[in-house]
Amino acid sequence: MIELVIDQRRKDLGGFEVGRVLPFARRRMVGPFIFFDHMGPAEFQAGFGREVDVRPHPHIGISTLSYLFEGEMTHRDSVGAIQPIRPGEVNWMTAGRGVTHSERFETLRAQGGRMDGIQTWIALPDGDEEIAPSFDHHEADSLPAYEGGGLTARLIAGEAFGAKSPVNIHSPMFYVHWTLEPGARAEIPAQYPERALYVARGEVEVAGQRLTEGQMAVLQPGQALVAQALSPAVVMLLGGEPVGPRFIEWNFVSSSKDRIEQAKADWRAGRMKLPDADDQEFIPLPPDPPPSPNPMS
Repeated sequence: MIELVIDQRRKDLGGFEVGRVLPFARRRMVGPFIFFDHMGPAEFQAGFGREVDVRPHPHIGISTLSYLFEGEMTHRDSVGAIQPIRPGEVNWMTAGRGVTHSERFETLRAQGGRMDGIQTWIALPDGDEEIAPSFDHHEADSLPAYEGGGLTARLIAGEAFGAKSPVNIHSPMFYVHWTLEPGARAEIPAQYPERALYVARGEVEVAGQRLTEGQMAVLQPGQALVAQALSPAVVMLLGGEPVGPRFIEWNFVSSSKDRIEQAKADWRAGRMKLPDADDQEFIPLPPDPPPSPNPMS
């Protein structure tokens, strides 16, 4: 059954809108997934401004996973990676004790076109929050895939449906991309204690409930469920084992508030290395929010 439905909240990042789903007030995480943004969909004309680019910024305590349906962007980071990502591919960056990166749109700026994709943050488990930063790229044809009965499926990360992705995860999880034709049915396994389904396009029905574009259904544990496409649909399945409570502030995630304060101080003081290939600008640390006049609010 469905435990909770979360509607995306549209947010302008400076010339580029995203639909934010996680974290949500009533559901901070699903398994290790602590952040889920639907980038676009958006149509760009050639020559658009650089304000759309995501300037260098820092992370700790997570892995970021970028996955596109349409478009292209270029990742640059402080471990030396420079990697374009295209539809169906995976950019997996592990921040660990600290990394900085940027995301640029040079190809779209030159050619124009659509951008549509998902960026997620996966919280690192206890014991791995301070590992060395790293970056991996996986081509689309390296990921397990299935096609039949009106369903096309790709296992992006983790293990599910008897398959295992080559992405080097740090805790039990799964992340799947489904494309369904109208009327197609597909089972959501009961393998993990925390699971969710996000509708990126179209409409589907799960447990008698209609879900539309931009909605995430958090599922109750312990029961396999069937999703049926009511129109051409693109669906993301995600979840896994919980890693425990995490604090999140700006781009920093940790099990320790003190560690986040240290990361803020390091970024403010310029102690976190910028990407060698993109070190001429950066996103400054935003000011701390003012204290609430009501300590219980």
